[in-house]
Amino acid sequence: MALYAGFLSLALLFIAASLGKPLFDRLSSLVFDEYQSFKPRAPAGAPILIVDIDEASIDEIGQWPWPRSQLAQLVDRLGALGAAVIAFDIAFAEEDRTSLNRTLDQLNKAGAEISFPKGVPALDNDVVFAEVLGRNPTVTGFALTNEFENELPSPKAGFAYGGRDPKEILPSYHGGLHNLAAFDDAATGLGFFSFPQAVDGVVRRVPLISIGNDTIYPSLGMEALRVAQQAANFVVTSTGASGEAEAGAPAIVGIRAGAFEAPTDGTGRLWLYYSGRMADNTIPARLLLAETLDREQLEPRVAGHIVLIGTSAVGLRDLVVTPLGAGVPGVAVHAELIDQILSGTFLSRPDYMLGLEYFLAIIVTAVLIVTIRPGRPFMAAAFAMTLLALILAISWYLFSSRQVLLDPLLPSLAVVLVFVSVTIAQYLSSEREKRFIRGAFGRYLSPAMVNQLSTDPHSLKLGGELRDVTLLFCDIRGFTSLSENLDPEGLTSLLNDFLTPMTDELLKTGATIDKYMGDAIMAFWNAPLTVPHHRAAAKEAALGMISRLERLNAEKDFNIRIGIGLNSGACCVGNLGSMQRFNYSAIGDAVNVAARIEGITKAYGLPVLLAESVLEDHPEPGPQVILEVDSVQVVGREEPLVLHTVFEESRLNGLSSKVLTAAQSAFLETYRAGDFEAAYEQARSLSEVAPPVLKGLYKTYLDRLAAFAAAPPEDWNGVYRFTEK
Repeated sequence: MALYAGFLSLALLFIAASLGKPLFDRLSSLVFDEYQSFKPRAPAGAPILIVDIDEASIDEIGQWPWPRSQLAQLVDRLGALGAAVIAFDIAFAEEDRTSLNRTLDQLNKAGAEISFPKGVPALDNDVVFAEVLGRNPTVTGFALTNEFENELPSPKAGFAYGGRDPKEILPSYHGGLHNLAAFDDAATGLGFFSFPQAVDGVVRRVPLISIGNDTIYPSLGMEALRVAQQAANFVVTSTGASGEAEAGAPAIVGIRAGAFEAPTDGTGRLWLYYSGRMADNTIPARLLLAETLDREQLEPRVAGHIVLIGTSAVGLRDLVVTPLGAGVPGVAVHAELIDQILSGTFLSRPDYMLGLEYFLAIIVTAVLIVTIRPGRPFMAAAFAMTLLALILAISWYLFSSRQVLLDPLLPSLAVVLVFVSVTIAQYLSSEREKRFIRGAFGRYLSPAMVNQLSTDPHSLKLGGELRDVTLLFCDIRGFTSLSENLDPEGLTSLLNDFLTPMTDELLKTGATIDKYMGDAIMAFWNAPLTVPHHRAAAKEAALGMISRLERLNAEKDFNIRIGIGLNSGACCVGNLGSMQRFNYSAIGDAVNVAARIEGITKAYGLPVLLAESVLEDHPEPGPQVILEVDSVQVVGREEPLVLHTVFEESRLNGLSSKVLTAAQSAFLETYRAGDFEAAYEQARSLSEVAPPVLKGLYKTYLDRLAAFAAAPPEDWNGVYRFTEK
């Protein structure tokens, strides 16, 4: 049941992951965001500078948009300070309304006659700005969009590609917000600065190239990197190129700009690995537009640098959300992209990762199903937590050391879901097992043992198993003649009065009641539950039954005497019977021997006889006397049995147990040697001093030895042979 529940829950998880892919992708992205926040990328220290049109610069210079004559001054000063390239994260889509020529036209239309002599600088700020763009290494930016359709400027860079045509793969746009044609014509490079955000608004992956009106354009960062290296083209590698296998849908593999190459996902996007340190490479625009330029301070920060001009002013709405925080200037994202490419540190999520995540989910499911055991919820929870920690540790290791993105979400959800479903299934199955066990064993075992067995059903092997057990048979002496004097009601009352306390004594020592056979009881120890020192427990039960019977006889004015036989050995125990009815029982040679031993207790006048096998392994607990009785051969068995009896030391009536056992050993040695006359005298002496519990034993020996003296047995070997059961 647990197996089916585990794999069914895993199948449902896989279906949910397929149908709810956007949700799962978003959750996965949040995990990778946390990874970046815990371990941001170490900055490359690349020559990148952000010129920030911040709130302080706007307060000092004036509201935005600034006259393009001032922007021209900004570009000229950056060029004079040695900037490798100057890129704008700003679009100049309209004419400058602050140009003096526009003001002059308006005055002339109003009737004023104003003219300027020849040689006066151009009054059109856009012309001035275009001229400055043309004489400095600059990159203008524009936004790709599908919000409207319009013509786009021609790209400045060429594209070479190996493998599939990128136009078959890249996302396409049919319009955009671009600059005045004069600016784009004058600039050295042209790149788009727009990047699609995720559903939750976080910028995680940015396209390095895209298509606008069937033309390939580079991003602003890639174009700035190309111009800084004075490279002419980009090289795009797609699947199908030399060394790039194509399995499934075609994909972009990487894009090279000059000496630097960036790996991409299938649609030409780079997964950004943020450092969060681009603010260290930022100066406010007002410093570059100051009346007196501090060249000594600024030149080391500008010379040879890729300069990105953008804004952090809140009112200009160029703030985005990144994995490291909100309110990040968009220009900083372009700076992160360039710094990451120059550092050569890239996040990768190979195509096989999704399959690996599904495989991990299957593996942890199988491991959980195999290892979770019912009745041990805390161990199961601890193991599940360990699996979760292991999955997260592997994912974190791959990210932090290899920059490989292994999504822990699917295998982690598999652990949680499978753990819950398997635990519930095992609980339901366990409850069913407990009900079965209580019903099946409530008649055989004590309530405490039934509870123990139902708590740990796996300690029970239903069916059949070979166990080392100790067996007990108990029978009332002379029950036939006793029952003849009782009516059915009286006989039933007698048996109930007898069997109930006897059963109590057996259950107290952990016995399993096999069956009641009229006045007889069969019980055994060490099955279905393990009973430590089960041989000693059986002897303790036998003594308890004798003591309890004496109290019962006194209370009820009964005169019941019993015989108890004990034997230990290997037996097959289990649910035995038919499909319609079965009992938990034991079968085997040891069972037959125990029954024979009980049958011959009356021959020795002893309440308890036990085989020597019951004395093995364990010391005797408490004040007990073990006395060897005889070596016999029972019906149906060739091997002789050495029999002993056990009784409480208090029954010796002051006689020393050491003296008694020594005298008994001497008697048995003489008896087995065939010196029956001497043995008779020893038995007579023992009978005179023996306690009442042993009177019947020595009477038996005296009668037997008297018969042996009259007719000695043939081939005597010290073993007495019984011819009846």
